[in-house]
Amino acid sequence: MNMPIQPKGISQAPSKTELMFERLDSENRAAFIGYCPFGFPTMQESIDVFKTMVENGVDAVEIGLPYSDPVMDGPVIQAACDIAINNGETIKQVFNAVEAVANAGGTPLIMSYWNLIMHYGVSKFAQDFANAGGAGLITPDLIPDEAGEWIEASDRNGLDRIFLVSPDTTDSRLEIVSRDSRGFVYAASTMGVTGERATLSNSPEHLVERTRKAGASRVCVGIGVSTPEQAKTVAGYADGVIVGSALVKTLLQNDLRTVRQTNEALDQLAKTTAALAEGIRSGQK
Repeated sequence: MNMPIQPKGISQAPSKTELMFERLDSENRAAFIGYCPFGFPTMQESIDVFKTMVENGVDAVEIGLPYSDPVMDGPVIQAACDIAINNGETIKQVFNAVEAVANAGGTPLIMSYWNLIMHYGVSKFAQDFANAGGAGLITPDLIPDEAGEWIEASDRNGLDRIFLVSPDTTDSRLEIVSRDSRGFVYAASTMGVTGERATLSNSPEHLVERTRKAGASRVCVGIGVSTPEQAKTVAGYADGVIVGSALVKTLLQNDLRTVRQTNEALDQLAKTTAALAEGIRSGQK
């Protein structure tokens, strides 16, 4: 007689991202979340990139899964992702990067378009990600209404799920996202693709305020933050500052198509990361 398979329970493990925020609360500062695609400049060098970021002040590493048809990546990140794809990166290999970030003392996050996770297998991804020491997944093109399978899998494996909001998000949608997110809500500073911005408007600060009123306990701001001064300003009102293009750009030549020599690239990355970290640390929450 075949016995029915009992569903797995919900993990009682605490949110790794929330534990990070609690530690930073004691230091009265915002989190520095740094992004770079996995597999760029090469598979092995991307591990060195993530370690360099942590060693120079990044608290959580947003490990990007390169995708051939991105909807919100600007030219710098697109160029890096194209290089990673040509290097033959795969989702299975990314868990080595997750382990490396965790071992370096950082909080490992993954940013991925949903199609990649769906093809890998939602339950399998959640289990492999958790086993590697992962904290949470950022899904720019997945909304809570369509995330039932991921919500269940993340609950089973104790993973954070980070949904996005923008200045155009309605109050009712903010409530839904705030309710279903775990770890933090990603507040996109502006509509459009990623990339450096000469200035930031006051819209992200207003968005953070609205999102907190909608019920979110933690809100981090990304897209466009590229200088220590901007990072300091955002750190004054958000729980975390997310930087991507400004870090990825340090690894590319001025043509934004070819990669710098390894030592030069890592040196530039370390300097830029440290300067941004200092900006964030000087911001008053």
